[in-house]
Amino acid sequence: MSQREGSLEPKAESSISLLPHLEAKIRQTHSLARLLTKYAEQLLQEYVQHQGEPFGLPGFSPPRLPVAGLSAPAPGHAGLPVPERLQLDAAALATLPVLLDGVRRLQAELNPRAPRLLRHLEEAALQARALGAAVETVLAALGASTLGSATEAAVAADTPTAPGGFSAKVLGLHVCGLYGEWVSRTEGDLGQLVSGAPA
Repeated sequence: MSQREGSLEPKAESSISLLPHLEAKIRQTHSLARLLTKYAEQLLQEYVQHQGEPFGLPGFSPPRLPVAGLSAPAPGHAGLPVPERLQLDAAALATLPVLLDGVRRLQAELNPRAPRLLRHLEEAALQARALGAAVETVLAALGASTLGSATEAAVAADTPTAPGGFSAKVLGLHVCGLYGEWVSRTEGDLGQLVSGAPA
């Protein structure tokens, strides 16, 4: 009997050791999402500062332009099970990099003397990619599959490359706003998995 107990012991240890590893990955990804939420707020403010009037003026309400392959989190998002929410988060984060790259290219034409903004847009695209990959790793560890997202090539094909100046600025504003919304939503969804995290 002691031999049988001895043969079961390593299995028990290996299954238990997965839990701290998963929890650590969730905490790490949650911390990244929290950091990027702050960066996204700064990016949006910086973007608005470089667009001139009427951007940033009190009461200015830009027209809603459709953004290829991405919309804001749905009102019912918070009511879904956490794995489903994370699947939606991962799909959005997979779409954002090409949109942010498109905004950077437009801004390079409209604001060539704003290298810091251009650099931050490039960094945001890389950060969205990194967070999306981390969320997919968490989903895999939870045994959940990722949703199919629009391919970067498909999104790039639908993204206007040279809209008028004002429309290009509005499009960029919406993309930066969506980046912030989805990163913040991801932070909140991961927070549901972090023990002791505020709801």
